[in-house]
Amino acid sequence: MSVLYVVVLAIISVSLMAVALYRTSRVKTKADYLVAGRSLPAIVLVLTLLTSWIGAGSLFAGAENAYKNGFAALWQPAGGWLGLLLIYFIAPRARKFAQFTLPDLLEARYNQTARVLGTFAILFAYVGITSYQFKGGGDVLHLIFPETISAQLGTYLIAAFVIISTALAGMSSVAYMDVAIGSLVTVICVIAAPYLLMQAGGWAALHTSLPPAYFTWLGNFRIDSHGVEQPVVFGVIKGLEFLVPTLLLMLGNQVMYQKFFSAKSERDAKISVAGWIVGTLVLETLIVAIAVFGRALYPTGEVALHPREIIPYTARHGLPAVLGALLLGAVFAKVISTASNYLFSPATNLINDVFVRYISPGATDKRVLIISRLAVVLLGCWALYQAVYAESILQKMLWAYTIYSAALTPVVLAAFYSKRVTAWGAVAAIAGGTLVTLTWDLRAVHDNLPAVIAQRDAIFPALIVAVVLMIVVSLFTPKPTEKQLAQLAD
Repeated sequence: MSVLYVVVLAIISVSLMAVALYRTSRVKTKADYLVAGRSLPAIVLVLTLLTSWIGAGSLFAGAENAYKNGFAALWQPAGGWLGLLLIYFIAPRARKFAQFTLPDLLEARYNQTARVLGTFAILFAYVGITSYQFKGGGDVLHLIFPETISAQLGTYLIAAFVIISTALAGMSSVAYMDVAIGSLVTVICVIAAPYLLMQAGGWAALHTSLPPAYFTWLGNFRIDSHGVEQPVVFGVIKGLEFLVPTLLLMLGNQVMYQKFFSAKSERDAKISVAGWIVGTLVLETLIVAIAVFGRALYPTGEVALHPREIIPYTARHGLPAVLGALLLGAVFAKVISTASNYLFSPATNLINDVFVRYISPGATDKRVLIISRLAVVLLGCWALYQAVYAESILQKMLWAYTIYSAALTPVVLAAFYSKRVTAWGAVAAIAGGTLVTLTWDLRAVHDNLPAVIAQRDAIFPALIVAVVLMIVVSLFTPKPTEKQLAQLAD
């Protein structure tokens, strides 16, 4: 069986690296590296959007949530589904704008200060997201080879692979690797979910073996940290703490906007979102279901101590050898893909929004490509450092989602849909949302908050501060110019 896993992982790894090497030969200019030469057709966009969105956040953090709370874990992906409905109308506008990064948009609609602050918020959030992809990938390798690869060594190996493959060809490499990965994961999950349900004895047996709360809309969200059941409103707030950050990350996600900037046309961008909606609904529901079925099959033992590992653990122990190896391989590939996307995205910020914008405006394409690859390596090392010291993937995910959701999404949506939000309103919102998120868990802050507030995640305080600052400061500062508004108009 170990030989089978080695073969599957070797085929996947060699295939992904081959794609990266091939696409490297096609990269000649800054646009080739950062936005794939603006050449991606709708079908490639669908699969790369789907694959970049569903990574360790779903396969590990979302699965951990499902292991603990049952089908109530769907609150988390539901935020993405709601976001996608709005993105359907944003996508053509984003492609029409056709720049390189989200801070390009922030400067065009607001000012340079918004661009710089937005760049820092993206760096913190996306390197955090990359870090737990590395950690999840390390868990997968440890589960496959428990005697030879520790979780930490696996983290280092995954990080090295992602950094090298991403540095080679940029967006071109990332997008075309996603085509193969997205297809593989979807097919395997469609096959694995019903098989595991049968292994668990069907729906009747599932209801018998799992707590009743696992089939309710709030799961265990009403249980506080002391094990005491609270009123329904407590559970709803907890559910929203999963839904809202996911919704807002989806709406303001720079990875998504970069891929819209990479589309062949506005029509391709809009069509890709329709396919993305269907794919996300199906795949994320299957992931939650597989985790719940795994909880019924393995309620105790090693995986109960590390519930984030339930999907790879179930693949290793609950599926036939070939199917299990393919599912593990698919998880492995998914983690690599998402890590590549979220590592590459902030690297483009350092290049386009710092290096080219302020340090070397006249840099040649050759120099930009060299510095771009160096930026990928440096940010990858920072993400690896965070991965080594992060314990909970679920908590790391919520922190990264929150800093992005509060600091950037309100001003991005305002850029497309508000004519009254001003440059300094946006600056205040980005700064306020970032500051609240970064300081929320500091002891000096935490110990001076009422207990009912201190035990909550940062998303609502950070979001409220950001939106209030954006509105109030905009009321007392000059309105945007017609030129600023025209760039993002219909």
